Amino acid sequence: MPKLFLATALACIGLAFFQPASAAEPAVKLPPPAQDITSASATATAVFAGGCFWGVQAVFQHTKGVLNAVSGYAGGDHATARYDIVSRGRSQHAESVEITYDPRQVSYGKLLQIYFSVAHDPTTLNRQGPDVGPHYRSAVFYQSAEQKRVTEAYIAQLDAARVFRNRIVTQVTPLAQFYPAEAYHQDYATLNPGAPYIVYHDKPKIANLRATMPEVFRDKPVLVKGVRG
Repeated sequence: MPKLFLATALACIGLAFFQPASAAEPAVKLPPPAQDITSASATATAVFAGGCFWGVQAVFQHTKGVLNAVSGYAGGDHATARYDIVSRGRSQHAESVEITYDPRQVSYGKLLQIYFSVAHDPTTLNRQGPDVGPHYRSAVFYQSAEQKRVTEAYIAQLDAARVFRNRIVTQVTPLAQFYPAEAYHQDYATLNPGAPYIVYHDKPKIANLRATMPEVFRDKPVLVKGVRG
């Protein structure tokens, strides 16, 4: 089996091929953040981790105002920012997505609302569905004091409202560096719509975005720009 195909086939699968379509988490309708970031800038970035990066990337690629969403690694160093290391839990990295967006079209707070509602389950520690390990942890990698403040305030708001059965375990940690993942991981859900993992775990997330927040849903995803490898 070619090395590239094998690496792609083994990524994020866990027990997914043996689980029914209902294995995907249902969307949780959340209130918008009471605090947000206002900006007149043309672009800004956010970095979120929440399980396999294929699904998180796909959700934000279908979000209006998002200009680019790149799968990658955050939380570790350059030497370990490789899938063969990260996927074995031999680094400090989490599978993450760097979202470049237009704050005039979609706010940081709205991205957080999507992230906590449909992109992943923020109440499971080091696990999303069949994917287990610290590299699948829930984490917001903030890049400014404002992002930290708004993220922590929103987590406190959601916990106080008890919108989830369990408390949110999402880490809020400073971003040292984001490293794009290998090219074969980019746009994976769009390029492989029939893959069992995508069908069972990621397509329902996109459907949940459409159903719960139609005002920000974009049918045609924005594909990755500027990633080589």
